[in-house]
Amino acid sequence: MLLRDISRLEKIIEYCSRIERSITRYGDKFDVFEADEDYQQSVCFSLLQIGELVNGLSEEYLNATRFGMPWHQIKGMRNVVVHGYGSIDRSVVWNTLTGDIPELKKFCIKQLETVNDGSE
Repeated sequence: MLLRDISRLEKIIEYCSRIERSITRYGDKFDVFEADEDYQQSVCFSLLQIGELVNGLSEEYLNATRFGMPWHQIKGMRNVVVHGYGSIDRSVVWNTLTGDIPELKKFCIKQLETVNDGSE
């Protein structure tokens, strides 16, 4: 794994944690999320940043881990957030926040633990 990949994984973890903090702060109910534009913007910014970071991961790393994480879909979510122009399906975003982001964070932490343990 390249140093650039390690740095990006660390930043992805940070943005996942920001999303978790937003959910804790605003609430873990979809109806609250759906009704609060500040909540939506807060987490969508983090989703956008995650997509940007994934886009900068090396092709070598993306190929080596493609069966463990749907990188293409993560990049796609970034595009939905950026180009949605107010027409984003909030339920899709919510499912990403509550289902996919915790899994992404776990995956990235495990990847970094592997590097730190010298297993790679």
